[in-house]
Amino acid sequence: MKKRALLSVSDKSGILEFAQALAALDYEILSTGGTMKHLKENGVAVTAVDEVTGFPEIMEGRVKTLNPMIHGGLLAKQDEAKHLEQMAEHGIQPIHIVCVNLYPFKETISKPDVSIDDAIENIDIGGPAMLRASAKNHAYVTVIVDAADYSQVLEELQAEGQTTLETRRRLAAKVFRHTAAYDALISGYLTDLAGEEFPEQVTFTYELKQPLRYGENPHQKAAFYSRPLGSDFSIANAEQLHGKELSYNNIQDANAAIQIVKEFNQPAAVAVKHMNPCGVGVGETIAEAFNKAYEADPVSIFGGIIALNREVDAATADQLSGIFLEIIIAPSFTDEAIDVLTKKKNIRLLTIPFEQHKQDAWNTVSVEGGLLMQQPDAYGFEDADIRVATDREPTEAEWEALKLGWAVVKHVKSNAIVVSDSQRTLGVGAGQMNRVGAAGIALTQAGERAKGAALASDAFFPMDDTVEAAAKAGITAIIQPGGSVKDEDSIKKANEYGIAMVFTGVRHFKH
Repeated sequence: MKKRALLSVSDKSGILEFAQALAALDYEILSTGGTMKHLKENGVAVTAVDEVTGFPEIMEGRVKTLNPMIHGGLLAKQDEAKHLEQMAEHGIQPIHIVCVNLYPFKETISKPDVSIDDAIENIDIGGPAMLRASAKNHAYVTVIVDAADYSQVLEELQAEGQTTLETRRRLAAKVFRHTAAYDALISGYLTDLAGEEFPEQVTFTYELKQPLRYGENPHQKAAFYSRPLGSDFSIANAEQLHGKELSYNNIQDANAAIQIVKEFNQPAAVAVKHMNPCGVGVGETIAEAFNKAYEADPVSIFGGIIALNREVDAATADQLSGIFLEIIIAPSFTDEAIDVLTKKKNIRLLTIPFEQHKQDAWNTVSVEGGLLMQQPDAYGFEDADIRVATDREPTEAEWEALKLGWAVVKHVKSNAIVVSDSQRTLGVGAGQMNRVGAAGIALTQAGERAKGAALASDAFFPMDDTVEAAAKAGITAIIQPGGSVKDEDSIKKANEYGIAMVFTGVRHFKH
């Protein structure tokens, strides 16, 4: 009795050559629908699945392989007497090779105009059932879900007449990863349709983008995965034009940079080190914006990551090339800019479609033994319930400085303080255990530039000591959430020094 191979694929890459090689090894080929038509048209002898089942495809092809004649052949223990007896009794023949890939659900729902009916029809049922049955029974069945595995399977069959258990187990594990990811996309799509915010179970799937040389430190292994159907405005989907591959820390910093620069509509440049901004600038041109970001902290920017929200031209490239930078991210680069910047061998140039930014529905963070989910902090200045808490209101220039500082401070690790004028950051205090400590760092960095500048805080002032420190440094305007039981102390202190203080009613903790 010939060995049997069941081939039914939506991705037909390499399937003809694979079927021809199996036929040459004297396998009987079973198939359905488009795969069967493709093989027959190219001269491969094929047995239709309905000839095996004795039952026609029904319900527009929804039911064709869900039959004991197929699944008995997939699940039978081929060396167990009871199974062999039952197979003989019912006329079931074993199936030794299964090559199946699934209806293109991900590709279907990625279409902007996809209908619910079309999405539902692209949920495969028979395919996953065959894959899972074959993978469960991998002691006897070789199951293939990826065309990249055809060659190894053929090499083993041609050399030994069968595949090794090691190969079958590897392929079975790949199948279960594939079906799990497929189900995760379906469950996510339907959960969104149903409007469930926090379902009783949540499953995410990611696709390997690249292994990394190492993680946060050289002794840590790491890899980079991307979310299927995630925003094109992401490092995972960036196009790299030049330079060596990104590291784990590069990816973290680059992501932080683009999250900050997207806050601005005017030309803006952001410099990031260790996931905190070290310089943010805006201007009439992108060259001016970068110059402001550089002036904000010309020391920390060394070896940093730069994100710009406008095309990099030759003038900007000349400025960028004058310092050591790890990565430059922009919507595009002119040919002249690329010529200038690629003279540096190791600098990475990335492009991201800024116009295609869409906010992820949830942010996730792993913790020991679990996962945290929250909505992104998308709260902007225009969303806040702005209230001037002091006797004096900010001037027009102070309002612009406050807006810039507040846009940046939510991207700084708490406790966070940002000192800024209307066009750039002047000092950043990040990740301190108390607020006055963060203010001290930001004000020290700003130095004399703090005079007449604005100060932004990610959370309220529990005491008036931050206002005192700001006043002594020359700060004239402050923006903070308010909400402390001691707000009146801070308001009184601000009035004492003639500082305009604005409450937003919203905090921006970032841990």
